[in-house]
Parts: sequence; C-alpha cells; structure tokens
Amino acid sequence: MTSDVRKFPAGFGRLWTAQTVSSLGDGVSHAALPLLALTLTREPMALAAVTAAGTLPWLLFGVLGGALVDRWDRRRTMWVMDAARAALLVIPAAAAALDLLSIPLLAAVAFVLGLGGLFFDTAATAYLPDLLGRDPALLERANSRLRGAQTAMSGFAGPPVGSALLAVGRAVPLLTDAVSFLLSALLVRTLPAMPRPVPEGRESLLRQARAGASYVFRDWLLLGLALRPAVGNVAFLAVETVLALFAHDRLGIDTYGFGLLLTAEATGGLLGAGIASSLGRRLGTGTALTCTAAVEGLAILGLAAAPNPYVAGLALTVCGAGMGATMVLAPSLRQAIVPAHLMGRVASTSRMLAMCAAPVGAFLGGWLATTYDIRTPLYAAAFLLLAMTAVTATMTSNRRVEAALRAAAPTEGPDHSDHSDHSDRMDHPDHSGRSDHSGHPALKGPVQESATDVV
Repeated sequence: MTSDVRKFPAGFGRLWTAQTVSSLGDGVSHAALPLLALTLTREPMALAAVTAAGTLPWLLFGVLGGALVDRWDRRRTMWVMDAARAALLVIPAAAAALDLLSIPLLAAVAFVLGLGGLFFDTAATAYLPDLLGRDPALLERANSRLRGAQTAMSGFAGPPVGSALLAVGRAVPLLTDAVSFLLSALLVRTLPAMPRPVPEGRESLLRQARAGASYVFRDWLLLGLALRPAVGNVAFLAVETVLALFAHDRLGIDTYGFGLLLTAEATGGLLGAGIASSLGRRLGTGTALTCTAAVEGLAILGLAAAPNPYVAGLALTVCGAGMGATMVLAPSLRQAIVPAHLMGRVASTSRMLAMCAAPVGAFLGGWLATTYDIRTPLYAAAFLLLAMTAVTATMTSNRRVEAALRAAAPTEGPDHSDHSDHSDRMDHPDHSGRSDHSGHPALKGPVQESATDVV
C-alpha cells in the first residue's frame, strides 16, 4: 500500500483531539491575559511586558530546551507540561477571585506558560514523526489537520470565548484554560510510548545543544527551512506593528472592521493548511514552498497598495493561505528527514530563530512608519519576502528535497514500521563542509534505541 493512502494510527486521533482542546484554551487565555492586564493598568510598557513575557522562554532557553527534549521521553514531556500548566493557572485564577491580581503576576504566569509551551511543542514535533513512522505523506496530512484545528480554535473560537468568559468573571477564562490543559494531559497520557535513542555518551547538555544548532546551520536544506520563518517574522511583525494604524488611517476601517480584517487572514490560513498536501503532491514540496513564499510577498505588496478595505481583506486572505500552507509543508519535511535523536534540537533551533526575528520586525516596522510613511513598512516587508523567495528557492528545491527524503527513507523495508535511523548516518554534518548530492549531511551511527516503555 502506498504511503498516500495509509491510514493514521489510532493514537493520532487522540493527539489531534488533545491539541485541539489545548488550542481552544490557548485562544481563550491569549485574549484573556491582555484584557486582564488592561483592567490593572493603562501603561503601554506594562501591557507590553505581559505580552513579551510569553516569548522570552524561546529566546532564553530554545536550543537548551530542545536538547532536554532529546534526552527525555517525548510523551511524558507532553503530558507533564500540560498538567503543570493546568496547575499553574489555578494561581492567577485564585488571585483574580480574591482581587489580588498584579502585572508582575500576569507576566510571571505568561512566562511559565511560554516555558511549558516550549517543551510541549518541541516534544510534540519530535513525537509525531515517530508515531507516523516518518512517512512524508502521512506527516503532511497530519500537520494539515493539526494546523487547521489550531487555527480554528486559537484564531476563531478561542478569543471571542475568552472575552465572553471574562465578562462572567475574571477567574473564569483562566480556569477554562486550565481545564483544557488537564484534558489534553489526560489524552496524551494514553498515547503509545515510542522508542527513543539512547543518550549520546556523556556529552554535556550545552555541547548537545550546540551540536543540534550546528546540524541546522551546516545543512543547506534545513537552513533554508529555518530562514523562511525567521525572515518571514521580520516581515510579518513589521506589518503587524502598523496594521491597525494603516487600516484606520488609510483604509477608514473601524474597530469592528479591523477584527474582520484579521478574520480574513485566519480564513486564508485555514484554506492554506487544507490545500498544502495537494500543493506538495502537484508541484513537489520544494517548488510548493517557493510558490507560497512568492504568494506571501505579492500579497503584502497588494496590501500596501490596497485602495479600499475589500482589496486589503483579499490580500490578507491570500497571504494567510500562503502562510498556512508553508506551516504544514515545512515542518512535515523537517520531521521526515531529521533523525529522531536530533528532532527536538533541530525543531527548537528553527523556532528560536523565528522568535528572535520577531522583535527585529516590530522595531523595523515602527521605525519605518515614523521615519517615512505608514505604507513603507508594508513595502519593505514585501521586498524582504520576495528577496527571501529568491534566496531560499535553490536551498529548498525539489532536487534537494527528494534526495533528502531518499536518504532518510527506512532501509529495513517498505512497511515503515521501524522507527530507527539509518546505520550509515552521522550525528553531525561533516565539518569539512562536504555533504551528499542532496545537500543533506551524511550521518554516522548506529543510533541505538531503547524499547523500554517509559511513562
């Protein structure tokens, strides 16, 4: 049976349900935390501190977190992090009920929630390819469903639910998010345990983290996949920083209309996630990624030149579709070609690069709008996205992708039942700079795995 008609294993349904429930809770808290902060202060820097606190864990501990995930059992990491976040949210909920909330407490909660998210997301990214036998077609379908559910829950359902629950009581949205984390933890706890690589000798955590980062930077294909969200975040944050002002001053959009504008982008994201697998099959993953990058750049260019709200909404829908497809295709490819024992570090390194780029984009957008014109950040973002398309087109070409997939394919047989890595792989790219014809570094091994079922 070919991989594109294989069915998902039973555990995937539970993982999908767990992440869907958790995403709904995330959407609730993402709306509730800033609104709760707004009830305490009108100081912009204080409000920004609560928002920024949630991203700090990725900047401070991204690569180290990936190294820890590669040492730990991934299933256990996921359910423990969700259970811990559920317990944590009881603290601000109780403080809200007792009228003891403060900005420092909300910032601390946002930071710890972000830290838990770092470990959960990295572990989930590393667990999924093992669950699906590292099958590229299954990974694309799975990520499409996961991404679609995440967008629907955190982008559509969660924020209005969070706002409505806040009107009932300040503690209610926080307790709702806690329940979502608890349900997710219970579901993840029932997932099958996967074999994991034996720890790599006696290397220090820092050395292992450095090896994971080096693996990304020395692999032309993985580096291209990492540059996409990094450069993209610079561009998109430059746009997001001035979008509300642009919509109000240049398009005449009121507060309600601005919400519809953001909904248009989320709708495009759902569409893109839904058609990502089809694009990958028709065009090849490498070409599809190049096309989505070009679409994003042209869409932002259209937004900058939009004469009215309808054209702006269409541009954001198209941009959202490109982003949605990219966020299915790129992670699926990474999961299919990276050895299991490096997956946590590679995923966290790529995510950290993207998170570090976001503040740069926000500062760039504000500076360009102040120095020149409100449309200037949008034109600059479009230029960055189109330039990135040209740069990464050869790095993530179909030829490189296909060669990397062939190199990563199991050698034991076509049933994809074996989760081990090739015995001819190396943990680190060749430091002489040589690689195979795909641009994907050879790997040395073997990678030993333990069949022990660790809770």
